[in-house]
Amino acid sequence: MTNRLFRRATLAVLLAVFSSTAAMGQQESTTDNDLLKDLASRLNFHGYAQGGFNYTHKGGEDNQTFELKRILFWADAQITDRWSFLFMHDFSSVVQEFYTDYRVTNNKALTVRLGQFKNGLSYENPLSPTSMEAIDVYSEGVTYLTGCGSDPLLGVQYGRDLGLSLSGETNNGLLRYEVDIMNGQGINKKDGNKEKDFIGRLEFRPTKGLNIVATGQIGRGHAIATSIYNPDIAIDENYKRNRWTIGFDYKSSDFNVHGEYLEGKDGDVTSRGAYLTGNIPLGKGIDVIGSYDFFNFNTTLGMDQHKAIAGLQYWFYKKCRFQVQYVYKSAYTTKTEFIHGANHAIMAQMQIRLDYTGKK
Repeated sequence: MTNRLFRRATLAVLLAVFSSTAAMGQQESTTDNDLLKDLASRLNFHGYAQGGFNYTHKGGEDNQTFELKRILFWADAQITDRWSFLFMHDFSSVVQEFYTDYRVTNNKALTVRLGQFKNGLSYENPLSPTSMEAIDVYSEGVTYLTGCGSDPLLGVQYGRDLGLSLSGETNNGLLRYEVDIMNGQGINKKDGNKEKDFIGRLEFRPTKGLNIVATGQIGRGHAIATSIYNPDIAIDENYKRNRWTIGFDYKSSDFNVHGEYLEGKDGDVTSRGAYLTGNIPLGKGIDVIGSYDFFNFNTTLGMDQHKAIAGLQYWFYKKCRFQVQYVYKSAYTTKTEFIHGANHAIMAQMQIRLDYTGKK
C-alpha cells in the first residue's frame, strides 16, 4: 500500500516537473521570439550601387571604359527612442562611417554624435551621391576643400573624419546648427598633429523650399604628400587649414537649384570658387540636368578650372535612375605655364538603391 502511494506521489511529482519545464520552455521560446521581433523592428538596411560607361577626350587622346564607382551598404539601429547607431561600408574601398547618436533633449534641439562621419563643411558634402545631379557628384570646390579626394595634402577621405558633433534644430526646423570637433586627418586615421579642426554649420529656412547654408572651418592640417596646388608645403608639415562657404538650396515643383561660394586657406595659399547646379522635371520621371562650376586652386598662381555639365536622368523606380551627361572642363593653365588642354567627356551611369526598414 505504502509502495503504491509512493509510486503515485513520484509520478505526480514527475508530471508536475515535466509540465513546469514544458511551460518554461514555451515561455522562453516566446521571450526569444519577442526579442528577435523587437530587434528586427529596430534595424534598417540600405544599399546602393553606381556604375556605368565613360568616354573622355583629353590632351588629344581618347579613352573609354566601363566603371563601377560605388557599392555601399549600411545598417542603422534605433536602440532606444533617443539612442541610435549606424555602420557604413563601401565594398569598392573602405569602411566609411560608424557612429552613434544620442538625442539629449525631448525635442530636436540637441543631438550628440560620436564616431566617423561626413563633416558639415559646405552645402553639398553631407548629401548622398544618390541625390546629387552630377555623375561625378560634387563640385570642384567641394571635392577639394572638404577632403573628398582632389587635395593631395589630405588625400582621399570621402569628406569624412573622426570626431564629435553637436547638432540640433529650433523653431520647427526654421534654424538648424551643427558644430564638429574633428581629427582633421580623414577616415580610419589618428590625428596627425596635436590640434583639432572645428567646423560650424548654420541653416536657415525663411520660406517653403528655400534653405540658406553657411559653413566654416578652423584647423591645422598635416600633409601626407606634396601638392602641385601648394608646392611650399612639405610632407609631414603642419599647416593652417581654414575654409568658409555660403550657399543655398531651393526646391519647387517646377525646378530645383542649389549653389555656393567657397573659399579656403592652406598655409599661405588661397583658393576660391563657386557653382550653380539644378534640374528641371519634364514629367514621367525625366529631368534635365545642368551645372556650371568654377574653382581656382591657387589664386596667386592663377590655377583656375571651369566645368560645365548638361544631361538627362530618368527615375525608373523610386531612388533608381539612369543618367547620361556631357561634361566639359576648360584648359588648365597657370599664370606661367600650360598644364593640359580642354577635357571633354560623355558619361552614362545606372544607379540602383534599395532600403529595408524593420518598422511596420
